[in-house]
Amino acid sequence: MENWTGRPWLYLLLLLSLPQLCLDQEVLSGHSLQTPTEEGQGPEGVWGPWVQWASCSQPCGVGVQRRSRTCQLPTVQLHPSLPLPPRPPRHPEALLPRGQGPRPQTSPETLPLYRTQSRGRGGPLRGPASHLGREETQEIRAARSSLWSLFAPSSPIPRCSGESEQLRACSQAPCPPEQPDPRALQCAAFNSQEFMGQLYQWEPFTEVQGSQRCELNCRPRGFRFYVRHTEKVQDGTLCQPGAPDICVAGRCLSPGCDGILGSGRRPDGCGVCGGDDSTCRLVSGNLTDRGGPLGYQKILWIPAGALRLQIAQLRPSSNYLALRGPGGRSIINGNWAVDPPGSYRAGGTVFRYNRPPREEGKGESLSAEGPTTQPVDVYMIFQEENPGVFYQYVISSPPPILENPTPEPPVPQLQPEILRVEPPLAPAPRPARTPGTLQRQVRIPQMPAPPHPRTPLGSPAAYWKRVGHSACSASCGKGVWRPIFLCISRESGEELDERSCAAGARPPASPEPCHGTPCPPYWEAGEWTSCSRSCGPGTQHRQLQCRQEFGGGGSSVPPERCGHLPRPNITQSCQLRLCGHWEVGSPWSQCSVRCGRGQRSRQVRCVGNNGDEVSEQECASGPPQPPSREACDMGPCTTAWFHSDWSSKCSAECGTGIQRRSVVCLGSGAALGPGQGEAGAGTGQSCPTGSRPPDMRACSLGPCERTWRWYTGPWGECSSECGSGTQRRDIICVSKLGTEFNVTSPSNCSHLPRPPALQPCQGQACQDRWFSTPWSPCSRSCQGGTQTREVQCLSTNQTLSTRCPPQLRPSRKRPCNSQPCSQRPDDQCKDSSPHCPLVVQARLCVYPYYTATCCRSCAHVLERSPQDPS
Repeated sequence: MENWTGRPWLYLLLLLSLPQLCLDQEVLSGHSLQTPTEEGQGPEGVWGPWVQWASCSQPCGVGVQRRSRTCQLPTVQLHPSLPLPPRPPRHPEALLPRGQGPRPQTSPETLPLYRTQSRGRGGPLRGPASHLGREETQEIRAARSSLWSLFAPSSPIPRCSGESEQLRACSQAPCPPEQPDPRALQCAAFNSQEFMGQLYQWEPFTEVQGSQRCELNCRPRGFRFYVRHTEKVQDGTLCQPGAPDICVAGRCLSPGCDGILGSGRRPDGCGVCGGDDSTCRLVSGNLTDRGGPLGYQKILWIPAGALRLQIAQLRPSSNYLALRGPGGRSIINGNWAVDPPGSYRAGGTVFRYNRPPREEGKGESLSAEGPTTQPVDVYMIFQEENPGVFYQYVISSPPPILENPTPEPPVPQLQPEILRVEPPLAPAPRPARTPGTLQRQVRIPQMPAPPHPRTPLGSPAAYWKRVGHSACSASCGKGVWRPIFLCISRESGEELDERSCAAGARPPASPEPCHGTPCPPYWEAGEWTSCSRSCGPGTQHRQLQCRQEFGGGGSSVPPERCGHLPRPNITQSCQLRLCGHWEVGSPWSQCSVRCGRGQRSRQVRCVGNNGDEVSEQECASGPPQPPSREACDMGPCTTAWFHSDWSSKCSAECGTGIQRRSVVCLGSGAALGPGQGEAGAGTGQSCPTGSRPPDMRACSLGPCERTWRWYTGPWGECSSECGSGTQRRDIICVSKLGTEFNVTSPSNCSHLPRPPALQPCQGQACQDRWFSTPWSPCSRSCQGGTQTREVQCLSTNQTLSTRCPPQLRPSRKRPCNSQPCSQRPDDQCKDSSPHCPLVVQARLCVYPYYTATCCRSCAHVLERSPQDPS
């Protein structure tokens, strides 16, 4: 510091140079704006590690987190013996002698002098001028001596390509409902500041577009204009309500698929974040095997990460596609149950199951957008021959890198027809696929080996070579053959004994498809339908189609190709069992009437071969059903009076009563209804009226004696609307003589136990209620007065309360004596009580009851008395 004493011009020069230093950095609220890099600005640096993510900018809701890294010089560039690259001076301070300025601060954890982003390729400028006087670490001072100076233009500033700071959205616990959102809080901060000489209540205005979304635009509550209070909202504020974009340093940044704001990374066609479709593989093929036994058969395995799945039957059939997840968990068409078409969630995506009508000519299908997060298995519920299944999906499958390539030449293999891998077209060249590599359980066709491979050191002297294949299993159409491998010497190329080659390295002789000439066409008949009748002779039908086997499998061809062949029958007779026959199960019943014409019935049923009763439809093809009902004639009817026995009880308990019996006129046993009078049923005859037996007679159980007994009335209402109370009822003593009842003195029933007249009762649970005093006298005797009373809310223990319902509060005032004061007595105004003079003397005419009861007396009083309030 002694070199700076007495040199004020250096301080002035330092202050003048600092703005120029800042021009090397373009900083926007901690976000570096990248600019084109100038060549030769400094040595290439390396990025240090990312620091931990900072805390969220918002205590609740959505905010922003930051993390940064430092551009560092490689360790070798700090060696004192290495020369520093020259750099032309860019500032006037470069003319100063070296070492005459304070050295900038250097972090002890990193090697560079500055945490800076040089012209958009490093981090923002760190270490303000106030830190220039701090001491450097011992290691850097020893390495750089006095060469590293802020004022030395040739000081190497490292250059790193990439970003020095990253931001991502962070989500805290939801903010309380009553708390405004961050943009509303920022607008509310201006409520205490005058605008145009007036205070307003500001609220957010978000009906803007573009760059204005990250400005703090606020609108006064109740007004239609808005004002931009600040150019930038606080970092972490949403660009628009409900959108995922977030404002940072006045810019609206969208989160990429990596979660970093503004990274611009999007998933490619196979779901790789930031990918370029170079790893996408299209897996497709046709499953044309005829299938195995009836039931569930696994036909395809879909790996995790598959996108844009399409699985469809090539034509309609009675087979069903099924889907199972990990562990055999059924998703679609499981447990021998066919699910309806629709959407089903499984494996991290949604599968759409479609089963179009047969007349459309399309088979059922499964589709999903993906990506799948778990592998799923595709099954076929076989009920007939496989109509063919097409499948395809896209998956990210980068070609593996073999660390120890096999020295033997690869053996070419034929790709099965049901599995095909096609990389999507792309302008950039793809890396070569390693032969024989299984990717996502999809076999990739192997490429032929170079003609003369070199024999690496340590490789065996012989290898297995494919020299051909066996004969095709089918003379026409599609068949299989097996590859033939021989043990070949690497030096001479001659065939050796199989023991010279490693048995474990012998490739498997797996069957491969082979294709011959098309087979002759043939008729293929479907399954017979069920018999048209459940019993007896019926008919069965079946479908017939001409088919021909080609190299790719069997398919339907026009029927003309099978015209030279005998055509099988498409209908045949059938009989599941013999039909039933009619059987009479009981004789005829008696006629329904005793005389005249009636009906009789019997039991007729349809029975099968084993004698059990069956449906009547099974007897429809046999003889007609015997009748189960027929008419009967019982001869002419005669009439006579019939009566029942006298009733056993007399109508009176004592004295003279009545006994009754029933008397009817019957025609040969048939009773006449009320509307027939005395006529016989269907005969037109009637019983002689004079000979009708009586249906009543007198009876007596002896003279009547007077008795007494207590009679009780119904219980009244509970005395308390809530809580405990009492109920009362009337009890009287009644004397009875025959049918005569009289109320007598209770003493006549004193010899009998008296029923209780009072009993406890329990009302509903008590609550606080309103209580009121009686109405006061009317304030006026005529022309309208007022009555008042006190109203209080009391609890169950009769103390004042405030919990009574306010809407049920009784009124404290009411009008009274609304009649005119000039009322004079007329014919309608009369006294109806002998006590009216006492009413007048007691001045009770102010009450409506006495005014109506003593109308004339009260009217005279009103005429004589002045109209003063009573």
